[in-house]
Amino acid sequence: MAQVSLKNVSKIFPPDVEAVKDVNLGVENKEFLVLVGPSGCGKSTTLRMIAGLETITRGQIYIGDKLVNDVPAKDRNIAMVFQNYALYPHMSVFENMAFGLKLRRYPKEEIKRRVKEAAQILGIERLMDRKPRELSGGQRQRVAVGKAIVRKPLAFLFDEPLSNLDAKFRGQMRTEISKLHIRLQATMIYVTHDQIEAMTMGDRIVVMKDGLVQQIADPTSLYDHPVNKFVAGFIGSPPMNFLSGTIKRMNGRLFFDEGSFQVKLVDEMVTKVKNYENKEIIFGIRPEDIYDKLFVQNAPPENCITATCEIIEPLGSEVYLHLASRSRKHTFVAKVGGHDKPKINQDLNLVLDMSKVHFFDKDNEQTIV
Repeated sequence: MAQVSLKNVSKIFPPDVEAVKDVNLGVENKEFLVLVGPSGCGKSTTLRMIAGLETITRGQIYIGDKLVNDVPAKDRNIAMVFQNYALYPHMSVFENMAFGLKLRRYPKEEIKRRVKEAAQILGIERLMDRKPRELSGGQRQRVAVGKAIVRKPLAFLFDEPLSNLDAKFRGQMRTEISKLHIRLQATMIYVTHDQIEAMTMGDRIVVMKDGLVQQIADPTSLYDHPVNKFVAGFIGSPPMNFLSGTIKRMNGRLFFDEGSFQVKLVDEMVTKVKNYENKEIIFGIRPEDIYDKLFVQNAPPENCITATCEIIEPLGSEVYLHLASRSRKHTFVAKVGGHDKPKINQDLNLVLDMSKVHFFDKDNEQTIV
């Protein structure tokens, strides 16, 4: 296995579309790195440049210590798993998995050994004689991964490999790929638009938007300390709530004033936010940090607000409440326990965990605290 490094890598498509902008990225040996972002953010283009399937406009890509800018894809010793499986329909599972090794003129016994070993790892030994049309989506994806494993590459590249699977199989395959990473101790770079996949699978996550890297961090750091509003809103399900308002001083203390409610800032945030006094600011709070006051003992009055419940989404162990502020200026979501099921159009008294909130600059959307 090997490290992968990108230094000031850019990709411009004719006539003048900059899909990837000056990306600097280091993937450690044996690391599972996830590239995540909305459609068109440049994550798949970045992966394809690493694979050698796209030419680089500017910058350098290293695999191990070797500069590979001008090295053809077939000579980079990496394996790529695509969204559409890329299986030959007329070949059996064994033949599909063995095909790449046959092209490289490996001995027959070595091919059999490698295919058998990969099939055991993936639990598909009984499928060796089947054609792709006789397999389920999950089984086809395992075969596609098996084609990559038999090559024993320096790095594995995954381009949204689970997008064609239903929710149940996606969950299973997430677990299987994570187990595979642990077992193979392989360097893996994984592209997805699904932030749940990113959070559950990656050692580190690269969040991209409009061709630019927004933040690189481990899942917990990314969730707790987003560098800007985009990252804060993209990571987390349901996403973070954003409300605009003003920082005001009342009775010597700083408050966030939404218009229909005011909540007091905790002391740890005052120093960073005080320069925004009497200025507009963006207030962010995650749905799980909003509680029904009925189930909170000794809630501080200055952390309490009233909002109207507009929609209820029961999910068994938890409920999503879609709420509107009294001013109707903002709507937001609270994630509460499964026992909490108010009525539609009911006014609720809520408690905000002010130690967990975030503030963002209204103009540049960078995180203040």
